[in-house]
Amino acid sequence: MGIATSLPKTILFCNLQLSKDGVGICQTDIRLDNSTTIAMFFPKGQTTYKVNGQDVKGWFALDYTAEQLLSNVSLTQNVFSRPNMFDGLLPMSTVEDVTGIKPPQFWLNVQYDTFYKEHKLSMQKYIESTMKFGAINYISSPEIGFLKSMTGKTGRAAKTKLVFEFQDPNVVEPTTNQTHSEILKNLNTIKSFASGILVPKNYIWPVNNKTKYLDSPSTLVTDAHKLGLEVYASGFANDLPASYNYSYDPSAEYLQFINNSQFAVDGFLTDFPPTASEAISCFALNNNTKPTKGKALIITNNGASGVYPGSTDLAYQQAINDGADIIDCSVQMSKDGVAFCLDSPDLIGKTNAMTTFMSRSTTIPEIQPKNGIFSFDLSWSEIQTLKPEMLSPFGGDGFPRNPAAKNQGQFVTLNGFIELAKSKGVSGILIDIENAGYLASKKGLDIVDSVTKALNNATFDKQSTQQVLIQSDDSSVLSKFSNVKTYKRVLSLEKEVSNAPKKPLDEIKKHADAVVVSRRSIVTDKGGFTLAYTNVVKELHSTNISVYVSVLRNEFITFAFDYFSDPILEIATYIAGAGVDGIITQFPATASRYMSKCYNF
Repeated sequence: MGIATSLPKTILFCNLQLSKDGVGICQTDIRLDNSTTIAMFFPKGQTTYKVNGQDVKGWFALDYTAEQLLSNVSLTQNVFSRPNMFDGLLPMSTVEDVTGIKPPQFWLNVQYDTFYKEHKLSMQKYIESTMKFGAINYISSPEIGFLKSMTGKTGRAAKTKLVFEFQDPNVVEPTTNQTHSEILKNLNTIKSFASGILVPKNYIWPVNNKTKYLDSPSTLVTDAHKLGLEVYASGFANDLPASYNYSYDPSAEYLQFINNSQFAVDGFLTDFPPTASEAISCFALNNNTKPTKGKALIITNNGASGVYPGSTDLAYQQAINDGADIIDCSVQMSKDGVAFCLDSPDLIGKTNAMTTFMSRSTTIPEIQPKNGIFSFDLSWSEIQTLKPEMLSPFGGDGFPRNPAAKNQGQFVTLNGFIELAKSKGVSGILIDIENAGYLASKKGLDIVDSVTKALNNATFDKQSTQQVLIQSDDSSVLSKFSNVKTYKRVLSLEKEVSNAPKKPLDEIKKHADAVVVSRRSIVTDKGGFTLAYTNVVKELHSTNISVYVSVLRNEFITFAFDYFSDPILEIATYIAGAGVDGIITQFPATASRYMSKCYNF
């Protein structure tokens, strides 16, 4: 699957292990128990070996014949955040199995030549015999002695490149007894027996251990290239968050290594080749062109709320910088009638209101079941004293967003939001109006009138080049804007829907020009995998109702497994696959990158 959805010259990488009878198998680790069912079939087979000076306990390939392994043992997922439904279904692969599928290129990685040699098994002889029947384009190893032994043994016709693999800086290389950090200081010695180096990505662009933000890049790539050494970066995986700088967008990380002004690596070693492929083929070094007219809209969810606290001036400015078409304001009201932007009337969680106004906490069942500190119980001057929070939407400490942005930015009045949109020339604005009935009947606040006046004062009620979308889950609210033909009314469908029968369609058409639906209303899933498209988009389009899908995020835990933990693939599914008219996202930069450069990817 990875090859089918990747660049044509994608290389298959095999960590080589040897069975007792000298058959080469491809397995991630020298121990088989973390990625296979071997412990089930050979429960007494656990042993301890000295591997590069360290005692290592587990099940090892060299204790079993190829027949024992291939006839009994199957593969399991060794990363717990990835699907386990395929565990036990696929057999282990020999090198011959992999080369038999005729990959574009093949790479053998030999991590434990010394260990196998101590147990009377020769990696060198195995590779020499294998190369008589199939090409090996790359051979890498962290052992200098092994690579030197292969020099001149691969044959000119094969054009095999030898690559030295750098491991963690404090690991000792067995041939020289030097640490890898010491070897790094003298790249010239590597040039004498290898044509390239394979290095952990932090060697090139380190991430600060304390802050998780990027430090300055090293000069490794430039230094190696000056010596004629190719540089391959390893350690890339979409579901292993790398740095807050990337905003959980794996394509942004790849671009950091190939699309900067200082250097570009020669290749990536990754668990997710489709994402690396899209970064290289679609995003790298392309001109940033605006999407053509008629493409799906990029609509924000509280501005770029994945980067800055939502609904603040910083979140809106970031969204504009990131290429959003429509910026949004969920309108709330203060006690003294000031309309401002925030995604909920409850200030708890979005601000530090609990530290100052805990005594104002109350329960309002018409709005939410839990206690809250509500904006309409505080004056605008009181609200202005609050600090915006930068919290993960997933609760607790998991998947924090840009911690450096905590308490940054100012909340924006509706008038200020409209003024910003007009001055920056965005394509349009979305005004979301909720709880209008409660505010009018219980608090004496007319939110609809406040929105109407703000738009009229900005002359948005007249013909304008900027779109105005009025959104609500209340059709009676939308009906109050029906007299302004330049506005587009958007009905928010909070419940998940899978079809749109004619009667509800006709009712929607009376009040709205567009609807907002959940992701699962468009693409169904089961067990973490997508199943099918529903008929919702097709049926709504049949009555000329636009469809916007909400809400898209970058964090991989929100995706079905078959999106490969890649937000770009989810965006493509809804836009190129389902044909929605717009996506509502907290990370407009990711959507803009897709729309500007790889539409229909």
